[in-house]
Parts: sequence; structure tokens; C-alpha cells
Amino acid sequence: MIRNHEPRRLRVVVVGQGYVGLPLAVRAAEMGHQTVGLDIDAGRIKRLIVGESYVEDVSDRRLAPLLAAGVYQPTVDPADCAGFDVAVVTVPTPLRDGAPDLSHVEDAARTLGRHLTRGATVVLESTTYPGTTEEVFRPLLEHGSGLTAGRDFHLGYSPERIDPGNPTWRLENTPKVVSGITPSSLESVRNFYASLVDTVVPVASCKEAELTKLLENTFRHVNIALANELAIFAHDLGIDVWAAIDAASTKPFGFMRFAPGPGVGGHCLPVDPSYLSWRVERTLGQNFRFVELANDVNNHMPDYVVRRLVAGLNDRGKPLKGSRILLLGLAYKANTGDARETPAARIAELLTSMGAEVQVADPHVLDDAHPRAVGLQDLQRVEVTPGLLATVDATVLLADHDAFDYPLISAHSAYILDCRRRLTGAHVDSL
Repeated sequence: MIRNHEPRRLRVVVVGQGYVGLPLAVRAAEMGHQTVGLDIDAGRIKRLIVGESYVEDVSDRRLAPLLAAGVYQPTVDPADCAGFDVAVVTVPTPLRDGAPDLSHVEDAARTLGRHLTRGATVVLESTTYPGTTEEVFRPLLEHGSGLTAGRDFHLGYSPERIDPGNPTWRLENTPKVVSGITPSSLESVRNFYASLVDTVVPVASCKEAELTKLLENTFRHVNIALANELAIFAHDLGIDVWAAIDAASTKPFGFMRFAPGPGVGGHCLPVDPSYLSWRVERTLGQNFRFVELANDVNNHMPDYVVRRLVAGLNDRGKPLKGSRILLLGLAYKANTGDARETPAARIAELLTSMGAEVQVADPHVLDDAHPRAVGLQDLQRVEVTPGLLATVDATVLLADHDAFDYPLISAHSAYILDCRRRLTGAHVDSL
């Protein structure tokens, strides 16, 4: 028989110490669990060991007492997983040539399988297509351990809902969806997360939990695509789309506000809906047309931003080639250093290939923190000063961080393309 764990003082392993795994590991340690944070990135672990966080949601101040007390152990050594009561997998699940790449999930399952013992609980949090937990993750755990899920150990899925940089909805006060392959697995998974968060929402199966995450992100993806396409057509029709969005937002029912922007980023929107589309096509032989249309619109927003910039410079008698362009905001959204899949990379690449001199500024994105933010490492980083603003031909606001001095930017820029509607004036074009 499998034992259900008490909700306190467990030995917890969190595989992956990124935007999802690090906040989860720190929260588990703060709530009294002996927590191991495992990651294959030695650079990350070295920073964590000395109490230096690279995720805004986890401050150095939060890390320090946990490290001093020995309740949080960052490590690259899989041997440190031995003896775990609960293991949670929060590794990346990127796309490769349009298909899901579950290699990190598979590697994590093999690692945990070697240390899995009777009565333990394993939870997958990585976003993936419905069926992954039972069809991919489970067999690897069973093969590595010689144990049977549901009989010898608990297994479940709980979709992550981390929103980097959100000061209101944090891990602990965001409802947590949980599932298990058996009633006892569900109970064990629920007990664990109940020790970390205010509200736990159980669902009947792992597939339902996996689909929940994809539904949440596909909903956002499709509606952002609608706002982006409206912005393109409204501009061509001479209509202020932002004014229309403001007006529609006064309706107290039947409308939810979504705003256009330079493209989508992070792991969720550029990747997750495609997992669902891939699964539907692979299993049912049908196309998920809403996802494919949203992908097409959102993926081409960086190209549209560049076209608008070229037009704006032409109106001012300047060619793009040879112009100095300042990009404000490398992160994919405001007030975070998360540059995964950021549209800024594509915009910078297009501008550079067309002969522009590109400079970038972002107070949140660190040079060495985002190896997957392809295209950002070689860009010239600058500080935003009146002198700099006076020398560039165009300033493009991509991520509207509160840390930017908008009155200063407006006062000293000759021409601004504002993709976030933070600035006004005759010299400002809104997306």
C-alpha cells in the first residue's frame, strides 16, 4: 500500500530552477520542507549557492535565510535527489521544427527513476500535450525504478501558473490545479500543494489538468492575435484601435481586455498552443485552425513593427539603412527580465539585416541570464540618457517597464514608435 504524506517536513526535489522551479523550491523550503533544487546549468547553481537570484519573483533576501538554515540546497548532482518524498519536474518543453521536444522531461524522469522509492510522489509541471504524464513520463519512471505508478508510488500532473513579475498573483495565492493517476495519487499531490498555496483545485485526470494549461494559454494567444490583427487593420483604416479598446473595456460583461503589442514571448504563448495543435493533428488528423491563425498573426508582429518603423522614418525623410535605432525593452513583457522567445530578438535581427545601427536598453534583462534568448547577446547595450536619446533617429518601445523614465524619453526623442501606448505627442506613433 502507498502511504499519503503529511503536508509538512517532506524531502522535496524540484528539477529545474528557472522561472517556475526556483519560486516553487523556495516556497517549499519556506514552508518547512527540506528542498533540493536540481538544475543542469552549473552557472545558475553557482549563483544560487552564493545567494544570488536571477528570477525577479525570488529576491536575494528570500534566498539567504534558506541557504543559511540548510533547508534549500541548489545542486547539479543528481545523487542529491536520493531519498525524496516528493519530486516536481519543472523543466523546459520547447518546440523543435514544430514538434514538442520532451527531451528534458524524459531526462528528468530517468534521473528521478534511479532514486524513486516506494511511497514517494512525483509530479510533472512542465507544460505539454494531454497524455504526456501517463504515456511518456510514467513509463520512464517505472523503468528506472522497477516500481509501478499508482501501486508503489504516486504520480500526478499540476500545470504551472507562474506569471513572472506579477506583484499581485504569486505562487502562493494563485489557485493550483492538481491531478493524479489514481485517487490516492491525487490525494497525495493535493496534500503537498496544499502546504504551499492557498487554494488547490483537483481535477479528475492528468489529461484534464494538462489540457487546462493549454486552454489557458491558447485563450490568451488567440485573443492577443485578435487585438494585434485589429491594430493592423485599424491603422490602415485610420482608426485609433487603442481608443476602441478603451471604450469596449467599459462594458461590464461579455468583454475581456486584450491589447496589441510587438509580438508574444515567454514560454507560454509562442510554444504551448502549438503543443495542443500538434496533438490534435497527430492524434485526430485535423488542424486546430484557431491556433494556427493565432500563430500566423502573432509570429509576424515583429515584421509589422519593422514595417511601421520604416514608414515612420520615411515620413520624416530618413531611410532605415544607416539610421540609429534604440529599442527599449528586451523582455517579452513589462517589469520582468524574462527574455525567452522575446519578439525583440526578431525585431533587432530584421533591423540589423536592413542596415540599421541598433542599440538596446533594458534594466531587467541581464546579459548572461537568458542563454535561450537567441539574438540578444551581441546587441549593443546602452543606458537611456538625454544625450543618447538626442542622437538616435528612432526610439521603439517594446516592453513598457515601469523603470523607464517616460517623460525623459518623450522630451528627448525625435521620433518614437510606441508598441505599448505609454507615450503621446506629435512625434509618437502608436502601434
